[in-house]
Amino acid sequence: MSGPGDEQADGRAGARPVGDHDGSAARPSRSQRRRPGTEEGGPASPAPHRRTGLAPADLGGPDADALTSDTIVRRRVDRPTDGWRGLLFSATGGLLNPGVGPAEHARREQVRRIRRPLGNAHQIAVTSINGGVGKTTVAACVGLVLAENRGDRIVAVDANPNAGTLADRLTGDASTTVREMVGQIESLRSLADVARFTSLAGRLQVLASEQDPAMSAAFDRDEYERVCTVLRRFYDVVITDSGSGLVHSAIAGTLALADNLVIVGSPTADGASRVTKTLDWLTVRGHADRVGAAVLVLTCDRAGKHVDTARVRRHFEGRCRAVVEVPHDPHLATGARIDLDRIRPATHDAFRALAAHLADRFDATPVGVGADLIRLPN
Repeated sequence: MSGPGDEQADGRAGARPVGDHDGSAARPSRSQRRRPGTEEGGPASPAPHRRTGLAPADLGGPDADALTSDTIVRRRVDRPTDGWRGLLFSATGGLLNPGVGPAEHARREQVRRIRRPLGNAHQIAVTSINGGVGKTTVAACVGLVLAENRGDRIVAVDANPNAGTLADRLTGDASTTVREMVGQIESLRSLADVARFTSLAGRLQVLASEQDPAMSAAFDRDEYERVCTVLRRFYDVVITDSGSGLVHSAIAGTLALADNLVIVGSPTADGASRVTKTLDWLTVRGHADRVGAAVLVLTCDRAGKHVDTARVRRHFEGRCRAVVEVPHDPHLATGARIDLDRIRPATHDAFRALAAHLADRFDATPVGVGADLIRLPN
């Protein structure tokens, strides 16, 4: 018979796990071992770090919130810089922030478009059927705006066969011209070789036209295309001031090579008529696609209150991709060297809008991927 003491002993013995002689529990086999905190058949918990004893979630592992700029950097307020909003923000030390206005939002969006990536050389032709409408001014200003807002190489070429003034308006240096570059074109093997024939206006490089009318008239399409072949090898954007008229050989070359076409006119009775003739001339000669993709610039120096500029604009918006009006500007009207800091804000906005329209057609495809490689002439 078992006594109460024996029953108590049996209870203690039953409560003790079977193990070694020292009373410790039997060690499970390696296949039976499980990490602490797991149930049989359940997923294993991450092992603690050897040194810290913390799980990966505590150390910023996959279970922790990702440490990115979006999660750890406090968002700065969007600071206005222009107009009364910028003045109010500055005057109160940022205590009062009315936010960025619609005009500043539009400018920021234009700059974003201008900075669109460009994988292949892009050529822009600026032309008109008659002189005196501000074509050279447009070519110069859009070149300055593009160079101001982009980090790649941009060159403006004066291909005017009648002693153009592009270099005079930008750098005042026409001592080295495109004619001299043509004479040594076979030896141009680097950017430094080409830069010997250009002058600099801010970040924009300028290639002047021949100033002797007898020599510049001999600048034909073949020579222009050879020059552009070299420039497209070393520059990302080539802007051509093609001169007035459309029948000259060199101007025909600018139309053939242009990826973007800018037509300059004025919103007057005779100016609108000449722009219409230009578009009709291009359409009849098989360039209807270029007309539809062109950007028309209306220089408003001569526009008066008796001219319905809005109607002129609506008419050409139906024929071209975009129409940009450039207001009268006293600084540009002087004909002197152009300084973007001295033109009126509305004029700067117009040229920024023009640059944004042109950048919309920039091709981001790298050279050699869906594009022809540019080679030097033999």
